[in-house]
Amino acid sequence: MTRTIVASATREIVIGFDQPFCVIGERINPTGRKKLAAEMQAGNFETVIKDALEQAACGATMLDVNAGVTAVDPNATEPALLVQTLEIVQGLVDLPLSIDSSVTAAIEAGLKVAKGRPLVNSVTGEEEKLEAILPLVKKYDVPVVAISNDETGISMDPDVRFAVAKKIVERAMDYGIKPQDVVVDPLVMPIGALGDAGRQVFALLRRLREELKVNTTCGLSNISFGLPHRHGINAGFIPMVIGAGMTSAIMNPVRPQEMEAVRAANVLNGTDKDCMTWIKTYKDYKPGEHAAPAPVAVNAPGDAGAAAGGRRRGGREARRAAG
Repeated sequence: MTRTIVASATREIVIGFDQPFCVIGERINPTGRKKLAAEMQAGNFETVIKDALEQAACGATMLDVNAGVTAVDPNATEPALLVQTLEIVQGLVDLPLSIDSSVTAAIEAGLKVAKGRPLVNSVTGEEEKLEAILPLVKKYDVPVVAISNDETGISMDPDVRFAVAKKIVERAMDYGIKPQDVVVDPLVMPIGALGDAGRQVFALLRRLREELKVNTTCGLSNISFGLPHRHGINAGFIPMVIGAGMTSAIMNPVRPQEMEAVRAANVLNGTDKDCMTWIKTYKDYKPGEHAAPAPVAVNAPGDAGAAAGGRRRGGREARRAAG
């Protein structure tokens, strides 16, 4: 059975077909969030701290961390800001982290300071990216997200996207990276623009599970882009992709409707043993009320607050292309 292991300094998580669905919190990302980008550029990490604690409390399995705030010379500026952000987040919560950047130097800088076994987000099928990222993945012995596009862009043909995923898995093996450490993103298209986007990804997930035997992830909210009441679409999509074989997703754990769908899918998929997580979360549920957030382990607040305060006073500028 395919098992991708990620870890913080104190907690190990397994991503796998026989495991509860892995929720990768997406909120620590300034892409499309002008206020957060401005704060991070100014050295203000109050929103980062809030988002880290809130996502952990709402049940995230791990957290994605992105520091791409500006298009000006990212190679010079993003590594330092990503390191700063990673250190703050891992000083607050004990969840494993996903290091999210399109800048190779930033990924390597993040790997040097990340505790445990983080997930690298990401590599594509582009030769330049394969040659830059896969050696780092091997050197630091970490798993990596493999996005199914290459120099030709994102294909609308799911067979082409599968072929790109296979290419990345095979190239990773050339570097001595096991398929279990490649988490494929088959690329979810917006259903509002491509009517068979759902059917495409369901078929792709089955092939990835049965033929490549790899774990998978996606930017979950892509499916509802451009539609009203997006969280309803997202919540309906979750159990369907889990049933097709998806094992993780980058998503917003603060949305109760979507987290309820994840927990229900875990129950029905048999990965919530004896329904214990569901029972603990919803035993006091009343109609019209959301379940109380799950408890989360938080490191010493004095240490985290002092570290965050010091970093807020010493802000640096950085950027990153959308991740």
